[in-house]
Amino acid sequence: MSITEKKQMSVFEKYLSLWVSLCIVAGTLIGRFVPAIPEFLSTLEYARVSIPVAVLIWLMIYPMMLKVDFSSIVNATKKPKGLTVTTVTNWLIKPFTMYLIAYFFLKVLFAPFIEDSLASEYVAGAVLLGAAPCTAMVFVWSYLSDGDPAYTVVQVAVNDLIILVAFTPIVAFLLGVSNIHV
Repeated sequence: MSITEKKQMSVFEKYLSLWVSLCIVAGTLIGRFVPAIPEFLSTLEYARVSIPVAVLIWLMIYPMMLKVDFSSIVNATKKPKGLTVTTVTNWLIKPFTMYLIAYFFLKVLFAPFIEDSLASEYVAGAVLLGAAPCTAMVFVWSYLSDGDPAYTVVQVAVNDLIILVAFTPIVAFLLGVSNIHV
């Protein structure tokens, strides 16, 4: 594709924000007016993992995985800059930034409006979210931006391996700094 050619986005890609918004509204309305549906779906669990959510995530990721030339994964080590940036951002910048932002808004700026114990719970939730890289959506964003699927697999695999050893200490440190007990 030349520089002057534009990639044509499908209707789905072009209006992705609209589709997400419509799904949020539909889910909220179903939960409010037909509570039997989410109640039934919540019973479909195995080892505290929602089977419908697991199936839908797999359906979202699987088509992108089909585009990966697994023999080209070895080439990802020849371009370490992107992997380094991703790793540093996910593990040395993002968790601490999320903590600082959550602490500032919930414990300082909105302190007159939120009782301290509730603010601490919100900070704990923000820390848990901020310390966990969103590996599932990386495939979607890579696909939508015409990224290198093999390189994306390597980045996700590295982050998944790091999460096994780094997540708990980072969360424990950040919650300990605030004297928040989970």
